[in-house]
Amino acid sequence: MTTLQPPVAAGRTARPSLKRDRRSWTGWGFVGPFVAVFALVFLAPIGYSIYLSLFQDRLIGGNTFVGLDNYQQALQDDQFWAGVTRVGLFLAVQVPIMLGIALLVALALDSGRLYGKNFFRISIFLPYAVPAVVATLMWAFMYGTRFGLVGDINDTFGVSLPDPLSPDVILASIGNIVTWEFVGYNMLIFYSALRVIPHSLYEAAEIDGAGQWRVITAIKLPAIRGALVIATIFSIIGSFQLFNEPSILKPLAPNAITTDYTPNYYTYTLSFNGQQHNYSATVAIVMGLITMVVAYVVQLRGMRKGA
Repeated sequence: MTTLQPPVAAGRTARPSLKRDRRSWTGWGFVGPFVAVFALVFLAPIGYSIYLSLFQDRLIGGNTFVGLDNYQQALQDDQFWAGVTRVGLFLAVQVPIMLGIALLVALALDSGRLYGKNFFRISIFLPYAVPAVVATLMWAFMYGTRFGLVGDINDTFGVSLPDPLSPDVILASIGNIVTWEFVGYNMLIFYSALRVIPHSLYEAAEIDGAGQWRVITAIKLPAIRGALVIATIFSIIGSFQLFNEPSILKPLAPNAITTDYTPNYYTYTLSFNGQQHNYSATVAIVMGLITMVVAYVVQLRGMRKGA
């Protein structure tokens, strides 16, 4: 003999299910706008670039599917790898110098022994607020040997300073501009991380008789290791994306900066000057993969316990 379930019990079991459905749709309502914008400005361009990289625009046949031929060409492109080598050298020299200066400034501001630290903090961060184009033009004027600061120093003191826009020095000159622009940005990352270190650690170190150098090496640097890794990754990505400074300085130093000086500049030249959109997309994807691998390796190495 079977018994019918009362209608009230059925309603009680159905109501929680409706609430769960509403909660799930409420969550999608919150994340939906972000997902839509993320797909539009990030996933869609990447997908379209991958699509372009699989084709070639030929005189006979038009836009033809070629598979991985463009990638094979990029891996054998001496101009592309010369640019990668150049930004790799730039990264190896400029990034440690920039982060080292930023760390020293952050430690000085956090020490509490620097008079007028608010003024210095704003002054050091201020160059980051200057647009990259304006900053590069300003430094380009100072680099001039005939009309700029370097030329005025040569004429005034009767010396002969090296030309900052010469082929042998131009990479260091670009590094100086980038360092001037981003020291304040990285300083703020390190300083913010230092300010959240518990004061109880400093009190314990003072009781143990630890000096300032011991406090820095045993407390401050380990505590901000995450910030150091983040700043390093951002700097690596920025170095591989180097474009503004070389492109703006090129009219002033045409013999020092070529159209393939950096991978990003090479990609720009291929697309807008050479009308090689398919191959340009391929070079951009390969460079993106290289950047991702290097940044991921640095992240693993930096966040590893005992590193």
